[in-house]
Amino acid sequence: MYSATKGGVIAFTKALAREVAAKGVTSNCICPGPTDTALLGQVAEFSEKLYQGLSRAIPMRRIGQPVDIAPAVAFLAGDGAAFITGQTLSVSGGLTMN
Repeated sequence: MYSATKGGVIAFTKALAREVAAKGVTSNCICPGPTDTALLGQVAEFSEKLYQGLSRAIPMRRIGQPVDIAPAVAFLAGDGAAFITGQTLSVSGGLTMN
């Protein structure tokens, strides 16, 4: 379900970007990597070993914090990204490199 939903959001973002670009509207999406949220906290409660393994899998060797995601959102919402549309930005500490 997670993968299908994420793929749907990415596909929708790209389709929307194509539809509204001529009107000067941009559409981009951010794909955060493992981030210290309540959901990830449940993973840690279930299995500290799994949580630590996830942390080690990230090239930056740490779980993301919500404050790591916010600057990417602010950038894409700002004037500096006015010519960026239809893109997927991974904010994952290097976990997903394209």
